[in-house]
Amino acid sequence: MAKILKIVGILLGVLVLAGAGGALWMWSARDARLAIVYEVEDADFPVPFPLTDDEVAALRAELEAGRAAAVAEGSVAEGSEEDVLADVDLSALALERAVERGKHLVESRYICVECHGQDFGGGTMIDDPGVGTILGPNLTTGAGSVTADFTPADWSRAVRHGVRSDGTPLVMPADDFVAMSDLELSDVIAYIRTAAPVDKTVPRIAFGPVGTMLVATNTLPLAAEMFPDHTRSHEPLPPPTGDTVAFGQHLAGVCTGCHNPNLTGGPRPGFPPDWAEPLNLTPHASGLEGWTFEDFQRVMRQGVRKNGEPLKLPMNKLLPYSLKMTDTELHALWTYFTSLEPRPYGE
Repeated sequence: MAKILKIVGILLGVLVLAGAGGALWMWSARDARLAIVYEVEDADFPVPFPLTDDEVAALRAELEAGRAAAVAEGSVAEGSEEDVLADVDLSALALERAVERGKHLVESRYICVECHGQDFGGGTMIDDPGVGTILGPNLTTGAGSVTADFTPADWSRAVRHGVRSDGTPLVMPADDFVAMSDLELSDVIAYIRTAAPVDKTVPRIAFGPVGTMLVATNTLPLAAEMFPDHTRSHEPLPPPTGDTVAFGQHLAGVCTGCHNPNLTGGPRPGFPPDWAEPLNLTPHASGLEGWTFEDFQRVMRQGVRKNGEPLKLPMNKLLPYSLKMTDTELHALWTYFTSLEPRPYGE
């Protein structure tokens, strides 16, 4: 009996040592992956963008037409030589327009509040004992803000590259935002800066055992690893707004994080088990073949699929945002999807 107990004890000791060694390897591999430093473009752009020459010319023409009408009705003396833009604060007007554009972007496309909270003061991305606690940080100017001292380059690193200012990776879905132009990011920054200051310090990521394993084994994708060249500069302006393939392709940049870069859908590593597998968005038999724009519109406006079933997670949570997309944006997306080469599901 004593001999058997001794053998059992040895086996248990070996198992404990193996488990400890495995845990040590996972922690080390996790920390090593999160400590990689990426060389990232040093983006520089104004916040807000100044009015363009065309915008200034259009404003001048509008004000001159208004003055001519006032002269005709006698409320303004004829012969005034004063420049109609003399009393116009062009910088303030540029900021006002940037905030308006940024509000639309956040409320219809970039859904920052899902991770950073409705007040941008911090939100919950994942809170699970196994996976860990992954929180969206405070973006306001209050105490605990991570962006209070951000330069445009810092914003660009985080949003469009998924890395911190020191070059190490963030758990940030930057692959959804890599197509964002300088103007759009500038507009988003201008809008977020209008948020009331929130005094809140959000704890940094704390991975649980499952999360540690996912990171250590490269099962949990990090956006920073998806870009072959972080030094490539971004477009200063988005494509012109219109029902075009180019504008639709630009809009579809936010779809690639779930539906894969080629939009064929399929299982995605690291997604929660209650999330539906992303659909194929190409005009293939396994995707949008046989769909009409009305079918697509029903999905985006009513949350109902072609077969009549309601959308499931995570798409059903995005309905409030797609409802705020303009008709032109929706048509452009459809124009782009139907222009794609048909590819099988999950290719």
